[in-house]
Amino acid sequence: MRHYKIAFCGLGSIAKRHILNVASVLTQRGETFEIDLYRNSLGVDLPDDIAPLISATESFHNQIPSGKNYDAVFVTNPTSVHYQTLLKFINHADAFFIEKPIFDTLEIEDDFFSKFEKKVCYVACPLRYNAAIQYIKENIDCSKAISVRAISSSYLPDWRPGQDYRKCYSARRELGGGVGIDLIHEWDYLSWLFGMPNQVKTIQGTMSELEIDSDDIAIYIGRNAHTSFEVHLDYFGRSAIRECDIYLPNETIRCDLIKGVIHLLAQGKTIQLENERNAYQIKEIEHFFDIINKRITNDSTAEHAFEVLKIAKGQEL
Repeated sequence: MRHYKIAFCGLGSIAKRHILNVASVLTQRGETFEIDLYRNSLGVDLPDDIAPLISATESFHNQIPSGKNYDAVFVTNPTSVHYQTLLKFINHADAFFIEKPIFDTLEIEDDFFSKFEKKVCYVACPLRYNAAIQYIKENIDCSKAISVRAISSSYLPDWRPGQDYRKCYSARRELGGGVGIDLIHEWDYLSWLFGMPNQVKTIQGTMSELEIDSDDIAIYIGRNAHTSFEVHLDYFGRSAIRECDIYLPNETIRCDLIKGVIHLLAQGKTIQLENERNAYQIKEIEHFFDIINKRITNDSTAEHAFEVLKIAKGQEL
């Protein structure tokens, strides 16, 4: 049995989910843990389901004592402070779980990644564990794909019920918002399944009447040696859509990531999969702790995430 010392930086909706899932996974494995929470607003009460899981609450702005060390740090604060957070904890942790996207900028120090070469830096990619994506990974020879087309369309004001969408980080460019990097999941799973593109063109901007200053649409076309890519991302679709079409020589596969449905169009066959959202979030937490314990290798490194970020932000290849 192992005892984990864990730090969380930030307590937004995704951090709350991760805290609950970390507690669930480690408890089921018969292991113990203590969680320190670093946040800006110390005067705000913790939610009732989170409070019993937190050992200590610290101000993010305070210096970390020299002898304070963690087995894992979860970087779940706004994207705009990920870079600062990683450097703040570099001498106080062996492993980092970094919420996507890794950064909000491509302007980083040349030696940044070399500073972390002896650390585990895992960047969140939960859609890889979505039932439809897992089916494709396990059952389809993705090297045969001629073309793929992905769409993620949804209405930003519906994302966080009870919150003013205009104040969330997604709506604010200075906090790292913008649909291209907010929905970076698509480029992550596409590059994981079909390889990284070597040529990409993009159109990004603010086109709708949403009261935001970040990009609300990002459209990409790209290719590598064997596959072409089309990706559409937006904040203004009034009915949530998250789909991927895969064109193979003898089949076309339509994946509905929300409903967990695979349509094999040439065969006229439909496969319904188990697809409860938190199930694949749990799988990712299990995966991360398996990486920490060297049971598996890190398959979502900071370096890979940075290459995906270049595509998402529209750096033409």
